[in-house]
Amino acid sequence: MNPFIETMPDDMKAKLQIPEGEEILIQVATDLDDTRGFGQQWVVVTDKQMLVIPTNGQNRTMSVPLSEVSEIKQEELVGSGYLELRRKEGPPVQVPYSRSLTPKFAEVLEALRQLKDGEEVTLPQEFERTHCEACGRLLPEKNGICPVCLKKWVTFRRIVGYMFRYRWRVILTMFLSVVSALLALLPPHIIQLIIDDVLTPRTDQGLLFQYVMMMFGIRVAIFLVDLTVRCVGRAVGLRSIGDVREDLYRQFQLLPIKFYDKRRVGALVSRMTNDSDRLEGLMVYDFYYILSNTLLFFGILALLMVKNWELTVYVLLPIPLIVFAGSRIWDRMILHWSKWSSKWSKLYAQLNESMHGIRVVKAFAQESREGDRFDHHNEEMMQVNVVGERTWFVFFTITNFLMSFGVFFVWFFGGQQILQKELTLGVLIAFISYLWMLYQPLRWFGDFYNFILRALAGAERIFEVIDSTPEPFDKPGVQRMPRIKGDLTFRNVFFGYDPGKPVLKGVDLEVKAGEMIGLVGKSGVGKSTLINLVCRFYDPLRGVVEVDGVDMRDIHLNDLRSQIGMVHQEPFLFDGTIAENIAYGKREATFEDVVRAAIAAEAHEFVVQKPDGYDMKVGERGGRLSGGERQRISIARAILHDPRILILDEATSSLDTQTERKIQQAIARLVEGRTTFAIAHRLSTLRSANRLVVIDEGRVAEVGTHEELMDRQGIFYRLVKKQQETSAVLGVGALDG
Repeated sequence: MNPFIETMPDDMKAKLQIPEGEEILIQVATDLDDTRGFGQQWVVVTDKQMLVIPTNGQNRTMSVPLSEVSEIKQEELVGSGYLELRRKEGPPVQVPYSRSLTPKFAEVLEALRQLKDGEEVTLPQEFERTHCEACGRLLPEKNGICPVCLKKWVTFRRIVGYMFRYRWRVILTMFLSVVSALLALLPPHIIQLIIDDVLTPRTDQGLLFQYVMMMFGIRVAIFLVDLTVRCVGRAVGLRSIGDVREDLYRQFQLLPIKFYDKRRVGALVSRMTNDSDRLEGLMVYDFYYILSNTLLFFGILALLMVKNWELTVYVLLPIPLIVFAGSRIWDRMILHWSKWSSKWSKLYAQLNESMHGIRVVKAFAQESREGDRFDHHNEEMMQVNVVGERTWFVFFTITNFLMSFGVFFVWFFGGQQILQKELTLGVLIAFISYLWMLYQPLRWFGDFYNFILRALAGAERIFEVIDSTPEPFDKPGVQRMPRIKGDLTFRNVFFGYDPGKPVLKGVDLEVKAGEMIGLVGKSGVGKSTLINLVCRFYDPLRGVVEVDGVDMRDIHLNDLRSQIGMVHQEPFLFDGTIAENIAYGKREATFEDVVRAAIAAEAHEFVVQKPDGYDMKVGERGGRLSGGERQRISIARAILHDPRILILDEATSSLDTQTERKIQQAIARLVEGRTTFAIAHRLSTLRSANRLVVIDEGRVAEVGTHEELMDRQGIFYRLVKKQQETSAVLGVGALDG
């Protein structure tokens, strides 16, 4: 289904007049009218024109031929925005909408630009959802699940599917649950026999002993069966939730970078912790209680009907009211617990952020501010929790009160039948016993219903991540390239992180194997974005990136990335030893390989001076090492990886002058025979590059050697001069100090 062809009401279709031969490419509705009040207009884009159709009937349909458009832009206001088409002649046309529709109209803007430039229109097949497509409610999270429209039984069946990976154990526990339920039905019947056959006639003490021993044997059997069910069932539940966590973690590893761009890490971690804990309770404890209590409920109901159907009708009188109330409260409670999970995610994200940034918090003395932020999120979560618990408590209390009416009916009408000799005392006592046993599963369902709803809401949030589209590691028909040469070609590449806001705008660039390219430009012009495309962290919105003449999207992803090495401006080290971090990209590396890489990266000298040498633990994020030491470990890791394409992102930014000179020599050895992209703000460090590529406003503005670009006195020349002036000012300031 094309998200940009929305269903138009019939009265709007009557106003739509498209000339023969024109194709409708976009048909979407706004949520504001032409006065910027809440209302609706329809925007229809063909290959020749854009039409704006109002729904209030006061204004006529406006048509803007694309050939008359001089400029297209999008403006964001407080709470709203608008799409504006400026015509060569006449006033501009504005289409207002609320902020929730900004992503959609950003794509409309880009499509209009493509049409205006005579290019083929490319629209995404999906965009960020802020409202439920079924009921229109605001989603707790962008692209999240609607708690009201949650398919609860589908989710429950999927949970059971995880448990049925251990099929025979589940079948055993289900069989034993049936046995336990059948055994539990026997004691009240034996009580009936004792009263009617022994106590009422006051005869046969031996028969009394037999009945009592039968009850004792049944209780022992129930104990043993329940013990087995709990041991085996909990083992299955723990293994199953372990499988869920494994699938969730592996999916976290396989999801593309763009999945993480607009999600906070703490909010995702809460799905692994808080949500999976809720689901664990359902899998380990609640599942078998649901099974056994369901069997017990229907078994008791059948026995009650056999013993006395008239009294059974009185017992069932409150149940329809209870079921009706439960169905009414179901959606409300699932909504509460979905909101609770969302609030908990925000709380966890804020906690995660503040702890990772604790040095910044303390450096700026903002402890109280962070405490206030935490209090705000904690208060929001508490409010949702209080409302949910209050709603549930009222429902549960009323349910218990309604269930007690059945006992009154049975005693009154059953007592009348005994007085009329239509019923024996033993049958009535057995009936009362079964009645309390019948209410026990109902009470259990009422008690645990709350926890089940929380577990289902948490499970759906987990499955939402598991079902997200991973990177195309197993894309069929891709080309295997275990050894690439390193030729890269960018052909008319467009890319932007946000819809309608391209960072790269038609980049054309050819890089030969073994060539070192220095990427130059002001901050935010697209240098790092270009690198992200080389690593295929993202795919171009338009255009092609080729490796050795093959579209990067047609190359096996593992083959591509296994031959790319990166040294970041802020290197990330794992909480392991120095040797483990150097060998991270090459599992089969020997200790001698690690040492050779460290020597080449000028890291060996400081490593051997550490108390534990290469076995030293670097701490979380490499916190026990200095910035320069982390940088050199990162370079050693890249050297050992031996990539065909090397990316240096400010690789010497954390080094002192003496160490930088050594690293430059190591990098000079490293880049030999490899295609290298280097980003550096200190332009003097790029003199060794074969070519410098100047990026400006998302386009390749200049290409040439350092000397050629200086002679041209263009953008690069001005950047160098400005940097020299800044360095001179800083130098004078340092001397004055």
